[in-house]
Amino acid sequence: MERLRGELAEFVADVFGSFPRRDQRRWGECYLRGLMLDGRRKSIQPMAERLPDGNMQALQQFVNQSPWDPLPVRQRIAERLSGVVRPEVWVIDDVSFPKCGKASVGVARQYCGAVGKRANCQVAVSVHAATDTASCPLEWQLYLPREWTDEPDRCRRAGVPDDVVHREKWRLALGLLDTLAEWQLKAPVVVADAGYGVSTPFRLGLQERGLSYVLALNGKEVAHPEDAEPHQPAYGGLGPPTLARYRTPPRAVCVLAGEAGAERFTEVTWRQGSKGAMTSRFAVLTVRPAGKQSLAAAQEAGGGRNRWDGVLPVQTLLVEWPDGQDTPTDYWISNLPAATPAADLVRWAKMRWRIEHDYRELKHGLGLDHFEGRTWRGRHHHVTLVTAAQAFLTLRRLDPKVRTPA
Repeated sequence: MERLRGELAEFVADVFGSFPRRDQRRWGECYLRGLMLDGRRKSIQPMAERLPDGNMQALQQFVNQSPWDPLPVRQRIAERLSGVVRPEVWVIDDVSFPKCGKASVGVARQYCGAVGKRANCQVAVSVHAATDTASCPLEWQLYLPREWTDEPDRCRRAGVPDDVVHREKWRLALGLLDTLAEWQLKAPVVVADAGYGVSTPFRLGLQERGLSYVLALNGKEVAHPEDAEPHQPAYGGLGPPTLARYRTPPRAVCVLAGEAGAERFTEVTWRQGSKGAMTSRFAVLTVRPAGKQSLAAAQEAGGGRNRWDGVLPVQTLLVEWPDGQDTPTDYWISNLPAATPAADLVRWAKMRWRIEHDYRELKHGLGLDHFEGRTWRGRHHHVTLVTAAQAFLTLRRLDPKVRTPA
């Protein structure tokens, strides 16, 4: 760390340039060094004890009480890292932090990915820029369960701003994308797991924003084949005209994929793993997603219920059927044309693995989940500072002039 003090000071001057006071930048630099130094715990007290210029009270005040705005800091980090990483995709995901008690902002009994079941935890939604060789978080937002917004006094004690309301995770994700768009950053292709892919409103929100996406599905979503055509039943003479409809009910995409036949699947290699080339069999199909929400959206786009021609729009379905499996195993839906090379679709769909590196470094190396404060401000300050520490390390790794350690 002593050898890198000059580079770190330059980085701090840039990303913390929005801080109005010099002492805030000094404690910001001190906090980053504490996060990057060795040590099992990256909460404030043990970091202050390890740092030669550490001051527990000053760091506590800087993180938990100081009114600096984290958004300009994250904006500058996102701008710098986007230019260096040059992402192929933006990955949307959520990360959980197991917690004890009920006082920490946003904590509730909900699904916790860190332990693989429902547990007492906080959850944050994040957007990451990623390639197969590098990645970094661009923006975060803490998820606030409805049980919190139903108790204004509880929110007030935790310092939750008055304008923050309960929003579903997919709405938070769209809000993060809107914030990044305001920062003049454009998503190349949006990638997310089935928790977001199964949400028709989320897919429509991406479409309305002009964003391309490759989103995972669980295989239970229903659709019609591409060649299915609606028919117009004869008018009976009473009441409003009968709407156009498909002759057969929609089927699960896992059924449609199986009916496509194994001969439709070809071998695709998407990257080199630690044990060699990562290869499987894939097919690109075209389907017409059905279901109530898809139907309502198509009717609205077609001019209303009585003017709609009954035709559901087509989407591209990517299906994986590995050798040795009796049926397909994984599914992704995309608004990209079916003529998009399968190798590109597969590489983008599979690039979600990269942010697991982010979470591993952020949590285990930089103490993302070690924060012991309870307030909204403190949590978002800590997340911003951890993001800054990871950004500094990522820039060092990608700098072609950096000497390789012996």
